[in-house]
Amino acid sequence: MYDELRHRLITGRIAPGVGISTRGLAQQLGVSQMPVRDALSRLAAEGAVDIRSKRKIMVPTMTAERLEEVMHCRLLLEPEAAALALPAIDAKLTRALHAADAAIDAALESGDVNAYMENNYAFHFLIYRARGDGVLTRMIETLWMRFGPLMRVVYGRVGTARLVDQHQQAMDAIARGDAEGLREAIRADIADGQGLIDVETSPSA
Repeated sequence: MYDELRHRLITGRIAPGVGISTRGLAQQLGVSQMPVRDALSRLAAEGAVDIRSKRKIMVPTMTAERLEEVMHCRLLLEPEAAALALPAIDAKLTRALHAADAAIDAALESGDVNAYMENNYAFHFLIYRARGDGVLTRMIETLWMRFGPLMRVVYGRVGTARLVDQHQQAMDAIARGDAEGLREAIRADIADGQGLIDVETSPSA
């Protein structure tokens, strides 16, 4: 239950600033309300949701300060996680990465924001988890859980026409076994996302 709700946050399927119904989630997932409440309590402890009362639970609206902190942490952790994972990326995983990137391209072409977010998450975490699902990967997931709802709102407004698939740079670095090149590719990808947020949330946007 916790992992399912965590995934929904990461991929933006729970919107910020909108009330979360424990009863509604329980019905969707075919469970009682108790495991949903327990999972939401864990997520609240991680800062992903606010529980103000039994009837008022929501993803907090992202502030500029909070976003800056989250993106700064992403830039610190994700390039290093990718570089550390590089030796463990084998031919089978490389094929999976190509498949995820092809799915991203298809989502961009069709305008499917949900598919884009699902496959973008898959691409990144295929890399980060190559050496196992350790502490570093879980820390990065927690960051994605915090900004995923905001990104879904941004992508919903701008569509996919302004999104660019920057993953080829990462794939080229993986093919070369180039750890620094992979770091730079991940940095560039994060910076592109930050730039889209800045443009969409600026007063003149």
